[in-house]
Amino acid sequence: MKLYEKAPAKINLMLDVLHKRPDGYHEVEMIMTMVDLADRLTITELPGHTIKISSQAGYIPLDDKNLAYQAASKIKERYGIRQGVHIHIDKQIPVAAGLAGGSSDAAAALRGLNRLWKLDIPHEDMMELGASIGSDVPFCITGGTALATGRGERLTPLPSPPDCWVILAKPPINVSTAGVYGRLRADQIKQHPSAAAMQQAIEQQSFEAICSGLGNVLEDVTLSHYPEVQQLKQTMQQLGADGVLMSGSGPTVFGLVSKESKVARIYNGLRGFCHEVYAVRMLT
Repeated sequence: MKLYEKAPAKINLMLDVLHKRPDGYHEVEMIMTMVDLADRLTITELPGHTIKISSQAGYIPLDDKNLAYQAASKIKERYGIRQGVHIHIDKQIPVAAGLAGGSSDAAAALRGLNRLWKLDIPHEDMMELGASIGSDVPFCITGGTALATGRGERLTPLPSPPDCWVILAKPPINVSTAGVYGRLRADQIKQHPSAAAMQQAIEQQSFEAICSGLGNVLEDVTLSHYPEVQQLKQTMQQLGADGVLMSGSGPTVFGLVSKESKVARIYNGLRGFCHEVYAVRMLT
């Protein structure tokens, strides 16, 4: 038997860090939504206990460092599955980009294996499994738009933002999420973005308020160590994007654009600056 799962990328419309927790994680407030850039997983049963990961991309791990592998391993162990599985990842989301590509692959693997093996896993248990793999996995399981608190695993669903274009641009560098959080000093953050203001903007379907409310406290850390991200952000603003922000820990920068007439100009202008540029829609 073979089945398919889509694994969309996410962006952070706002990301705030409140403090460092006793368990070593950071207490966060984030509003996240998904965009129409996605990996695609093909999941096929194998004889025996083997978990096999493959991909056309030559730059992702194919062993137990891969989050989709970890998802398969955890679901097999938790539910006593003695069947093997082959997961092929058609990789379209840039790696180490702040777009939760690995987390979305893990979430898609959990959803797909739940269907493949007819496990009927309760939603709460699926979310718990996801959180044991990574903080973004629970959101990627549910999708849509949500306020995430705790270390990112506690979710409050929100309405979809108004439909718009999203221009994504990733400079040719990789940024370690752990490294960015390790350099962050939560007690020295000068300006915190407002989750309440962003939530209100989304509920009122105000594209202008969403653009003015964009904020990410990790930007200062990443931009200070990677000046090309700062340059990319300035370039996107100069090209006319309505709202511009770094997603997650970076280095991907996204621009929200309301008018389709602007999209080609911004896209082409950024292609002169970096190779990985995507013009996609908000998933509403």
